[in-house]
Amino acid sequence: MEKHYAVLGDPIQHSLSPGMHNAGYKALGIKAEYHRFRVKPGQLAQAVDGLCALGFSGWNVTIPHKEPIVSLLDSLTSEARRAGAVNTVKIHEGQRIGHNTDGAGFVRSVEAELNGFQAKKAVLLGAGGAAKGIALALAEQGMELHILNRTPEKAKELVQVIQRWGGTATAGEFAPGAWLEDVDLLVQTTSLGLLNESFPFSIQGISKGALVVDIIVNQRETAILREAKGLGCRTQNGLGMLLYQGALAWEFWLGGQAPVEEMSQALKGQFFERLFAKG
Repeated sequence: MEKHYAVLGDPIQHSLSPGMHNAGYKALGIKAEYHRFRVKPGQLAQAVDGLCALGFSGWNVTIPHKEPIVSLLDSLTSEARRAGAVNTVKIHEGQRIGHNTDGAGFVRSVEAELNGFQAKKAVLLGAGGAAKGIALALAEQGMELHILNRTPEKAKELVQVIQRWGGTATAGEFAPGAWLEDVDLLVQTTSLGLLNESFPFSIQGISKGALVVDIIVNQRETAILREAKGLGCRTQNGLGMLLYQGALAWEFWLGGQAPVEEMSQALKGQFFERLFAKG
């Protein structure tokens, strides 16, 4: 019997997840298909009910559904419960189980470049669903966190969550500051740059050895990454996180080890094909 999976979001047309997952199914001879559905915020409950009625085995969620979907699920894994956000749902014995692979996926994507996490400093721009999973995973690795968000209250709430789980975190204004001088890892988690718009502030003065990551995947280089590269920083876009969170979602759904190499090749192929089409 063929299994069906999907990703829900708005916007969603830029998502590279279907090609990545479908390449993985093909590589291992698994009868499954991964779909992409645009679901507006007010339609999430209907969409979830519809997927269940159609017999979907699971799905991913992205902006803006990672937090709202929590109330529509029957249970959460420890990772999802800590973050208060879900990016992966599995149907098991009729139950909707929420999981969060964002944090672990992000850690896997940067560990080689960062060369250790303990006692290093990370600044996160944004405090939404993706930021929560990433922040908790980095805190668990021993990093000191500084959270900047356009709505200060949300940054403070995330700091409280991190501290509740034994991590070290502070909140600050969504603007340049003294944090630039000694940051080891800067992570841009907001939707700013999704449409290739300019970033609202400069990161001039950032530590030369910093790693700057923008988790957006529909642009090869967002404005903040272009500036970071010009300032001598190492940079990454969101492809690495997308790959590893997807592989961990695969393993949550299907068990066994995901075919990471085949998924990576498909992901990069789609990405560069889209860039050339734009050009």
